[in-house]
Amino acid sequence: MPRLAAASLAGTAIEFYDFFVYGTAAALVLGPLFFPGFSPLAGTLAAFVTFGVGFVARPLGSVLFGHLGDRRGRRPVLVVSLLLTGASTVAVGCVPAYGSIGVAAPVLLLVLRFLQGLGLGGEWGGAVLLTAEHAPAGRRALWSSFPQVGPALGFVLANGVMLALSAGLSEAQFAQWGWRVPFWAAAVPALAGLWLRSSLPETPRFLEIDDHARVPLVEVVRHHGRLVLLAAGALAAGYAVFYAVTTWSLAYATQRLGVSRTVMLTCVMGAVVVKGALTPLLALLGDRFGRRPLCLTGCAVCAVWMLPMVSLLATGEPLLMFLGILGALIGFITMFAVIAAYLPELFEARVRCTGASVGYNLGGVVGGALTPVVATALAAHGGRVPWGVGVYLTGICLLSLGCFALLPETRPAPAPAMEAEADAATG
Repeated sequence: MPRLAAASLAGTAIEFYDFFVYGTAAALVLGPLFFPGFSPLAGTLAAFVTFGVGFVARPLGSVLFGHLGDRRGRRPVLVVSLLLTGASTVAVGCVPAYGSIGVAAPVLLLVLRFLQGLGLGGEWGGAVLLTAEHAPAGRRALWSSFPQVGPALGFVLANGVMLALSAGLSEAQFAQWGWRVPFWAAAVPALAGLWLRSSLPETPRFLEIDDHARVPLVEVVRHHGRLVLLAAGALAAGYAVFYAVTTWSLAYATQRLGVSRTVMLTCVMGAVVVKGALTPLLALLGDRFGRRPLCLTGCAVCAVWMLPMVSLLATGEPLLMFLGILGALIGFITMFAVIAAYLPELFEARVRCTGASVGYNLGGVVGGALTPVVATALAAHGGRVPWGVGVYLTGICLLSLGCFALLPETRPAPAPAMEAEADAATG
């Protein structure tokens, strides 16, 4: 289990690094470079639209790779999705700016962002099933939480590289070529991840299936459609909160409040590190008390915290901004620490890769794709404190709270022997 968990964590870290580095670049530099005829606000909105295209592609990727995962196995999904996302990310760093090739520049950016999202749409399902279908029932949430640590590591890596470049280069150097370096650097971990994943075993649960679904998506829609929609609605809050504090807040603080890039990236990275460290601990609570109670608690915390969070961000004071972001991410990870066990448990094994992946990534469209665009527009038409953003995020959290309330609990009730096996597996 430690080896499998490490492989899953490394893979999700690499793929989310690719995804997050684009979001950071969209908040900081892509608007002026690829949409120079727009005003600063319109350029940022246009860059966030290309960012949102990745979320639109993710459900399509989950259908494509979910079919592969349910028909051919979980392991092929891990290799192909990583290759697609890594190649697309490196290519983004090679796209000339608008001044060199005109309208072809934003078009290429859009296409590559779509391919990034397509690969990431398959990554999550394969990674979490690798651990969930190997893990003992009594510790499934714990072992499945390691792929959920990957996004935190990917975010810290992406923003750490951006932070180092931002601090070490002039504004002109960063805008001219510095922002491209994190995209080029994605090639190294992608190749390492491909080598690591090529030797992983197939999950025992998949090998036990003798009646594979012919068209998994059709079965999911026909027999599990309500579950997919509820899962998407439930996860929307997590996506909205996460991308509000890690993407929109960067643009808001640097452009509206005049906070330096270095300070803002440091605040966000510090909060994400805490979030990553708390993930396995909260997952243990999910094994002890159930998945649904933690999801309800985290969603309620986010709903209560959104208005205080935007007021703390509006101060422009680094410590207060950090506290606002940290509170939001603690609520977020209280939900998402157990999601990697919760979603697969909602679906039968023969369509699990498709069902869990589609539900997870549809939530990203609802909560993640629109949030930076909507939040930027709302903040532009408000006062110094963007209360409209807080109200918008609170509304999404309340919607998700209702969806979580309608989902069933899935935590297994292990026999004493199974608990002993789980304790032995985790030492």
